Amino acid sequence: MTVKGEVGDLGATLMHEHVFGLSPEILWNWPDIPEGWDLEVRAREAAAKLDAVKAAGIDTIVDLTVVGLGRYVPAVQRVAELTEVNIVVATGLYTYDALPPYFGNRGPGSLFGGADRLAEFFVRDLTEGIGRTGVRAAMLKCASDHLGMTRGCERVFRAVAEAHVATGAPITTHSAQPGGLEQQRVLAKAGVDLTKVVIGHAGDSTDLAYLEELIANGSFLGMDRFGIETISSFDDRCAVVAALCERGHAGRLVLSHDSYCFNDRFDPDVVRRRHPNYHLLHIPTDVLPELRRRGVTEEQIHQMLVDNPRRILGWTSTSPRTGTSPRRTTS
Repeated sequence: MTVKGEVGDLGATLMHEHVFGLSPEILWNWPDIPEGWDLEVRAREAAAKLDAVKAAGIDTIVDLTVVGLGRYVPAVQRVAELTEVNIVVATGLYTYDALPPYFGNRGPGSLFGGADRLAEFFVRDLTEGIGRTGVRAAMLKCASDHLGMTRGCERVFRAVAEAHVATGAPITTHSAQPGGLEQQRVLAKAGVDLTKVVIGHAGDSTDLAYLEELIANGSFLGMDRFGIETISSFDDRCAVVAALCERGHAGRLVLSHDSYCFNDRFDPDVVRRRHPNYHLLHIPTDVLPELRRRGVTEEQIHQMLVDNPRRILGWTSTSPRTGTSPRRTTS
């Protein structure tokens, strides 16, 4: 399921990206901020970036912008109208700590009590559509970070688990290392099939023992922050992927950048200076040639970019192999 409906094949897929990251209350109240928001202008800019990545051999992105990151699906629908790239969207809630007041003041253990509606909303997004758009989400997302599994985070993880059990939808996480193991424990205890889970940002770690423990527990690893080199360098990120492929784990890795076509939460000039490779073309242009140089095979690249996303998003092992890896490029 994509923004434009069901597709026959996803092709080469980046599993952790974002189209728009928005701050609605800022945009409502100070519309003249330098970043600005004009839906049509920003949609055309985003579509041009996606067209460029399509020309480089990428067919699909999974947009993991959920509530807490400024999800606005009507804007993503407009982008989808302007590009041939498939866009898959997600549901869930993004917080490292406390829940937004709408949820924090309701539900078990809250000031006013009552039912916890998180899972209900997630299931609705997956089965009926997001808002009034008719666009159905295809993944669930939850997050924990340096604060660990806070009370608020755990409520989201449990609600995501409940929605997963009800619908079979796959889950992806935002993690800080080595927090992926705690995420797995909470999800497994809540009845989640860990083979349907991607531990996001696992590629920030260079600890192969930790990463192989996550794999042994059944999950996929998101090697999905290529271009953010202040956390882990380009060399380290490539070395970890190459080492895991050499150890036979290509069937459990997916690649991405965690980049945005437009994000009002960061100064774009500062981002470009500090993270010059933080964009959608970095993997096909720079990362794949380096992985090949380090001995990663074409079959393994196909696994990470085509086969594994198919498996995560519901394809069976007997689905037709019609996708192609991005064209070979040289650095």
